[in-house]
This record gives sequence, C-alpha cells and structure tokens, in this order.
Amino acid sequence: MTAAVTTTAVPVVRRSDRPLFAGALAGPALFASAGIQTATREGSGVTRHLTSRLATGGAGWIQISTFVLAGPGVLAPAADVGRTPTGGGGRRALPIPVGIPGAGPVTSGLLPTDPENGFPVGAPDQPLVRMSWHSVAHSASVVAAHSALMSAAVVLTARCVGRRAVLPAVLDGATWLALVLPVPADHMSVRTTVNGPLAATWTTVLVLSPCSTR
Repeated sequence: MTAAVTTTAVPVVRRSDRPLFAGALAGPALFASAGIQTATREGSGVTRHLTSRLATGGAGWIQISTFVLAGPGVLAPAADVGRTPTGGGGRRALPIPVGIPGAGPVTSGLLPTDPENGFPVGAPDQPLVRMSWHSVAHSASVVAAHSALMSAAVVLTARCVGRRAVLPAVLDGATWLALVLPVPADHMSVRTTVNGPLAATWTTVLVLSPCSTR
C-alpha cells in the first residue's frame, strides 16, 4: 500500500508589465524634468530653492504637469506590489508606503508652494513670512511622501533580510539611512536635490525587486 502525498499549492500571481513599466519610469522622469528646469530657468539654484519652487511662475505649469503625471506612475505599481507578494513580513503593509509617494506629487502639483527667495524672478528675495493654505498643504504632502518612502525602505529591508537577499537588503537599508539623516534647515534645498534622484532610483528598483513580489 502506498500513502497518498498531499501537497499544498503556493499561489503564484503573475505581475502586470504595464504598472511596473510606469513605476520604473515615473521617478526618473520626474527628477529629469526638475533637473533640466533647475539648470535652465532663470534665477533657479539648488542651494536656495526647493524642487517644488519650480511649480511657481509663468513656466510653473511644466513642473505642475510633471508632478501630476508622475504621481499615478508611482501609484500603479503600488497596487501591483500589493497583489503579488504571497508571503513574508510586510506583505499587506508594503503597498501603503509605496502608494503614498505617488499621491504626494499629485498633491504637490495641484497645490503649489509659494514664491520665495527671489524665485521666480520678481519674487521677494527673502524667506516666506506667512505661508498660504495651499503651500501648507503642499508641504504636508511632501513630508507624508518622504515619511512613506522611509517606511517602505524599512519594510522592504526586512523582507529582503528574511529572504537572505543580502545586496538588496543592504541597498534598502542604505536608502533608509540616507533619507532619515538630519540636515540643517539652510541646506534643505540641497537635501531635496540629492534625495530626489535617490528616491526616484530606489522607487524604480523597488518595483523590479524580487523582495517586493515574493
């Protein structure tokens, strides 16, 4: 007599290429646009002006459009990331911190910040004395997106450690460290200039990482 062997099938969910493609391109496109504008728009400078300041002035529509179009590109793979992991820690939590940074740019575009420190040209060459309501909402969305990215880096680091994926775990941990390190307030514009491409690159790697899908 032979004993019957019962096996439990592990659910395998096929990933959609389109959300991944959108997510892989969204971050680099967002900061490529910002980089070109910073280099070409009169009065702009990375040592004095945050990337969000590009959404002000006559040419501000370029950065507004970039924010609004790039956001859904990050949101799309968030849904896919939430659908495909079939086990491991953070499986249910990961889509939330991945999706929030996608909503952040949309909010930043629809609710632009105020002119400040001589940008755009003609604006008072001094810090803001009082922020408008939409500038407050804009700043809140940036903080939320930044905090969500840090949370996503922690969750993905833990998942990679659990899968003994050493290099991805080290890179995710290094990303978290770079995002969380404090900087003086007068260097905040430089921080966003550095963290922008870093976050964009990490988001691209995230949606392609096996740690986010298994």
